[in-house]
Amino acid sequence: MRWALATLIVFSVAPNPAAAKEPTPGLSQSIAADQPLATGRAMLAAGHVDIGPRYVDDRWALLIHDGTQAKPVWRDPDETLLRVSDAALQTVPDDPAYAFLGVDAGKRVYVVPQTQNQDVVWLGWNTQDPRVMQTIDRGVTLTLLGVQGPGTLTTYLQSGNFAAPQPLWRSADPAAQPFWAEVNTHTHANWVFTEPGVYLIAVQVSADLISGEKASATGTLRFAVGDATSTDEALAATADLPTAHGQAPPDGDRTEPGASTDGANSQLLVVLSGAAILLAAGLVFLLLRGHGARRRAEQERRPSPSGDQP
Repeated sequence: MRWALATLIVFSVAPNPAAAKEPTPGLSQSIAADQPLATGRAMLAAGHVDIGPRYVDDRWALLIHDGTQAKPVWRDPDETLLRVSDAALQTVPDDPAYAFLGVDAGKRVYVVPQTQNQDVVWLGWNTQDPRVMQTIDRGVTLTLLGVQGPGTLTTYLQSGNFAAPQPLWRSADPAAQPFWAEVNTHTHANWVFTEPGVYLIAVQVSADLISGEKASATGTLRFAVGDATSTDEALAATADLPTAHGQAPPDGDRTEPGASTDGANSQLLVVLSGAAILLAAGLVFLLLRGHGARRRAEQERRPSPSGDQP
């Protein structure tokens, strides 16, 4: 028996390891440029939520788009708790197609589903902020950097009940895991948590801009999985996770994701300065040594004071 998943997602391979594009009318949405950035802590336990890039004070950022209320807002991931209730519990099917989950058939796991369950937070991603759409070249890369939690996380797409699942992120794999999302994309996927508890998930969003520059930012998604998991504990949890390369610099000073120009240039200057000093010292030593050798040779060739030849 398979999990019931309606045919909602159509995905295609793009220049990155995996690609996802969502054209389905049922998930069509547009995002106004003036949607506010909310402040303060918030817990989202049901309703429509996306992660995605947006500019904040001219800085590229990874934020949470909160569509759980009448007027959508953007939120800081550090101040937002995504609660996955026991209503998300499902049984892993006895089907080799789901072996990538790394979980025995029959085990109960928590599933944030690709198809909306009104009792469970509905998490996806979008690249639909108006300024983002105006400035990125073709799309963005979303990369899983690391997961901290009591169990494992797997995120995958499935196009209908009988299509093969397409894994995107697996916390059991320690390597960074990127996938591609085209501009003006809105997609939802399955998020499978194997154990209840607090999960912190480090994610990077990066893109090539039309200007030829590059943008990159990271954020940590915060989950409280299971009804018994403490909200306070989840909000207070700190992550010992890769932060990739941090926030990108402001417009006009963007760098290749992962390249910190200030730090790299400083280190390069130190290395070059040290090399120059060593080279100069070596030249001085060689000159002095050569001069001393010439003086000794001249002294040996001079007649001794007594007139005897050497």
